[in-house]
Amino acid sequence: MAEPREMQAKLYSITIDATSLVSPSWWQVPGVTPSIWTYDPETSDAYRTSESRDVQLKPGTYKFVSFTFDFPFEITAEGTLQYARSLNQCVEGRGTRTLVVKCKRTYPHGGEPDYPVAP
Repeated sequence: MAEPREMQAKLYSITIDATSLVSPSWWQVPGVTPSIWTYDPETSDAYRTSESRDVQLKPGTYKFVSFTFDFPFEITAEGTLQYARSLNQCVEGRGTRTLVVKCKRTYPHGGEPDYPVAP
């Protein structure tokens, strides 16, 4: 019996770099990395913004989540990143395998994002 198509999807190593965020905090990709929503963040296994991390992701839609904002991103069938153009001011890495988060908020100058809030 053949595996379902989802099971056959290749895993890609994606680097998430939020090291430019000041002050350091925590982040997660729900369902992939440890949760930031614990009783004591200091003892949590959640990833800190003070270091880059590689995560293994299949093609599909995901979310970068921190305490101050979240945004959706996609891993294409080729293993590269895609995200809304409205995030260009705060996110880099479209078409690569490195997601660089540069802002604590995805729309720091006010206004509404042009991407769906819930993927």
